[in-house]
Amino acid sequence: MSDAAASRRFSIGLTGGIGSGKTTVADMLQARGAALVDTDLIAHQLTAPGGAAIPAIRAQFGDAFLAADGAMDRVRMREYVFTEPTAKARLEAVLHPLIRSETERAAAEAKGTYLVFVVPLLVESGSWKQRVSRVLVVDCSEQTQIRRVMSRSGLSESQVRAIMAAQASRLERLAAADDVIDNDGDALALVPQVDRLHALYASLAAAHD
Repeated sequence: MSDAAASRRFSIGLTGGIGSGKTTVADMLQARGAALVDTDLIAHQLTAPGGAAIPAIRAQFGDAFLAADGAMDRVRMREYVFTEPTAKARLEAVLHPLIRSETERAAAEAKGTYLVFVVPLLVESGSWKQRVSRVLVVDCSEQTQIRRVMSRSGLSESQVRAIMAAQASRLERLAAADDVIDNDGDALALVPQVDRLHALYASLAAAHD
């Protein structure tokens, strides 16, 4: 989303560490009338079979990093990025311009009371905080993150900790937050928190317009 576009529409940057529950909160806000633009989903689409990023990934990394169906081999790429110092920057150089342009297109077409950008690496990017009206962090303990990710993905604790170590710390995310949702408990505990923030955002969006 361009800076000019951001100034024209009230928007939320929603983020949190792996396993924090970003998707659950985003879906709840969408159910209450928000428009969602999920940058992680956009990245998946770009790296799916026939995705716009596939030719550049093939050119940069070779066929060994493509799965049999032509998609990026996410498991192999993740392992490579964690072991090869230059790989992360090379992959980002391919993906980030495409993600940004597709995000701008999706934001221009989105319909809702206000706009929510779901950005897993919002704090790490350095630029997103200036591009949205408010930053919402979905927070939970590191032990909760580890438990959830191991349960859903089959990764080992050491693999989950490696992913977490590559992300901003919990304290860094909280320092960047305008609003925080505590997601250490069950789903029922989310409802009043989401309801309160949705009411706030709808009010601020109406005033912004």
